[in-house]
Amino acid sequence: MLKISELAMPKSRKVTTICNGRREVWTNYEQAKAFFLELMMSTEGEEHDRAECVYIQLLHGLDKCSDED
Repeated sequence: MLKISELAMPKSRKVTTICNGRREVWTNYEQAKAFFLELMMSTEGEEHDRAECVYIQLLHGLDKCSDED
């Protein structure tokens, strides 16, 4: 069953990600989450940490996600 917050979120929402100095604008929030989850699972070390940082921000529903502190 879907949670209320998931039902309230539009299916395609614009999000900007900045990872390793690369800025990308996504028109589909779910595609951005899938990309960073895959990146996180397929890398190690600093690259894994950067992808994880962006992915966690995406999970929290932010419109701008960055790997910088």
